[in-house]
Amino acid sequence: MVHLRASASRLAVASSLAPRLAAAPIFRQPALAVAAAARPYVTVVKYQREDVLEKLNDFRAEVFSTNWADYLNLVYNVPFWESELDKLTSIVQPYLHEPEVGAKFGEVQELMDVLYQCEDVRDHLNELAELCTRASGFMGTGYAAEEKVENMDEHAKLCAEAYDSLLAKHPNFKPKIEQTVGHGLAVLRQKHKFKWGSMHRYF
Repeated sequence: MVHLRASASRLAVASSLAPRLAAAPIFRQPALAVAAAARPYVTVVKYQREDVLEKLNDFRAEVFSTNWADYLNLVYNVPFWESELDKLTSIVQPYLHEPEVGAKFGEVQELMDVLYQCEDVRDHLNELAELCTRASGFMGTGYAAEEKVENMDEHAKLCAEAYDSLLAKHPNFKPKIEQTVGHGLAVLRQKHKFKWGSMHRYF
């Protein structure tokens, strides 16, 4: 620590003795380095209204028909969907003021929002179920069992509340919410007993 302080003092003295340079004109100053970031999608191609609607419908159909409960499927496909959504966001701008196109694009945005929320809750449910399995030991015998989650009831309650909230906010996407969060709650209830609103649909 002493050596670091001494070095710092020497640097301070050296900097005070260095001649002060006048600020260079703007045109002579070096350009600032641009931080690396994701490249936005830019295009000069203008699509016809019918083509934009077709692309929106195709994108919605592909995402909606995919099994959201399959996490590996989402790992593979979500990056491509996000890239395609960036393109759609760009080409839809000239027609966004039209009611039909605006409503369809809003539905696509809501679809992706629901997908992200369902994915987050289902991933958490999968982790809780995995921890319950490990806590039961080898093949449920208790051998080499790991520690139990002490506040499992709290986690289950929060997930059930998220499930009810999703159904209330996005009723048009109920099949996908049931496919992910609803079934995830059902799987967790096989390992830990708790109650939620529509549990009798599964048992």
